[in-house]
This record gives sequence, C-alpha cells and structure tokens, in this order.
Amino acid sequence: MERTAVVVGVGARSGLGAALACRFAQEGLRVVVAGRTAERLEAVVAEIQEAGGMAQPVVTDVTREADVGRLFRLATSGEAGPELVVYNVGNNATVPVLQVSPDFFEGIWRQNALGGFLVGREAVRAMLPRRRGTILFTGATASLRARPPFTAFASAKAALRAVAQGLAREFGPQGLHVAHVVIDGVIGGDYARRTFPDFVQAKGDDGLLEPDAIADAYWALHCQRSSAWTHELDLRPFKEPF
Repeated sequence: MERTAVVVGVGARSGLGAALACRFAQEGLRVVVAGRTAERLEAVVAEIQEAGGMAQPVVTDVTREADVGRLFRLATSGEAGPELVVYNVGNNATVPVLQVSPDFFEGIWRQNALGGFLVGREAVRAMLPRRRGTILFTGATASLRARPPFTAFASAKAALRAVAQGLAREFGPQGLHVAHVVIDGVIGGDYARRTFPDFVQAKGDDGLLEPDAIADAYWALHCQRSSAWTHELDLRPFKEPF
C-alpha cells in the first residue's frame, strides 16, 4: 500500500515546508505538497523526484473549504488516506495594533486558525477509518504570548494552538497523534537572511533554526509509539533565550 504525507504551506526551497517534504520523501512516502504558488511547488517536487522520491504539487488556498477538500481527495490513494499531515502555514506579519485593519486581522486569522481547522478536520476524516495517523501543526513563539508588533499574528497562532489541542483531546483516544510544534526562534532560510541580515549575522553559527533539523524533529514525532506521545514540542537554537 502506498504511504502518503501531505505538507501544507510549502514555499521557497530554503523554507521549512520544503525541508519537511524532502525529509518525508527520503523515508519513502509519496508527498503531496500544497501551497499558493505553483512555481515554488513545482521546484520542490522536481528536487524530490530528481533524488528518486515521489511528490505531487497541489495549488491550494487553505481558507477555501473546496480547495482543502480537493487536496485530500488527491492525497487519498485507493481507500487509504495520508498517514502524516503537516499544517505549516504562517504569514508572520509585524504590524502595530493601531495600523491593523479589520480585514488584515481577519486575513491572518483565516490563514492560521481557519485553514488549520479545515486541514485538521479533513485529515481526521481521512485517517479515522484506519484509526492511525499523525497531524502536526507548526506554531511559533507567538502561539504562547503576544508582544507588539505581533498582536494580530499571535491571536491567530494562539487560535491554531487551540485547534490542535481540541483535535488531540478528541481524536487521540481514537488512534490519531496530534501535535503542536512551537518554533521559538528564527528559521534560517533565505527569507531571514534577505530581510534582516544584521540580525542573522549577530546570531552567529547555529543561532538560527535550520529547516532540516526541524524536519528531523517532525519525523521523530511521527515515529513515536502511542504509549509515549508528545502533544507539544518547543524547538529553539541553543543560543536563544527563553
């Protein structure tokens, strides 16, 4: 039976979504990569295929129920749904409260909380018949505390954390492993190096979270035995204060 993983929120090759997709493909899973930009998805899929893995791109707007439903129909092989689903959508926007419009606030919430709920719900529906599977949500420092200028982002990430908790408590006893990963620090991709290079340089060697290292932790969560599941895991560089 073909084993499948779904990674939602795949962008640049240097980002976490791409690292997750590549890691799961290395383990022999067919990886369905979902995101908003076809070109980026196709670049990640090409890299996976060149390395001998299996991958399929699906352009998806996670705030549209129809898009999410289509994604999971494409991810289902025969009667078997995916065994591993990761929700990795973020959009960490830094906007002071007095500059936050209702549309902006709602948009951040839709991308994080609503999208996470829709993907989580469809993942549960796909996994419940076999009573096994792993659903992982990417959180942030803002999932746990709100600080300016991240108030809108923090409210959305806190809501996503609540979605993960609710799913874990309802469906964990039915065999589904639901976990929330707090990324407490800056991910060392091209975005960080391009957007705030002075900060990156100040952090020095191993001062940022490397995407491949995070991907190893996600895979370890998936491999946990049900007698010792982790629900929430925080990851940070050894230099990061907390």
